[in-house]
Parts: sequence; structure tokens; C-alpha cells
Amino acid sequence: MLEEHFFQCPYCWEEISVLLDLSAGSQSYVEDCEVCCNPISISYDSRGAELMSFSADASQ
Repeated sequence: MLEEHFFQCPYCWEEISVLLDLSAGSQSYVEDCEVCCNPISISYDSRGAELMSFSADASQ
């Protein structure tokens, strides 16, 4: 079950989107910003079809 989620890049402040697989439960990974190409640490938690938490931070 994929859901599009919009958030603001922690580097360039542009609004970007990612597809989240809500059936996977908790996920953490690094994805490059589609605008400025800097690495973003993405973490989220889902239960069933509901997104419980989401964070997108500058990757260390």
C-alpha cells in the first residue's frame, strides 16, 4: 500500500514528495532530494494504512 507524502527538504526548503509503503511498518533510509540532490534521512512508522510518524532530516 503506497502513499504519496509531501515534506520540505531540510537543505533547500523546497516541497518534495516520496512514496511510502505503509504496509512495511517502520522504515528508515536515505534518499537524495530531487531538487538539490543532498541526502535526506527519512524515517516513518505506520500501522495498517495509517501513517503514525514521519521525519526527514539532514543526513549526517
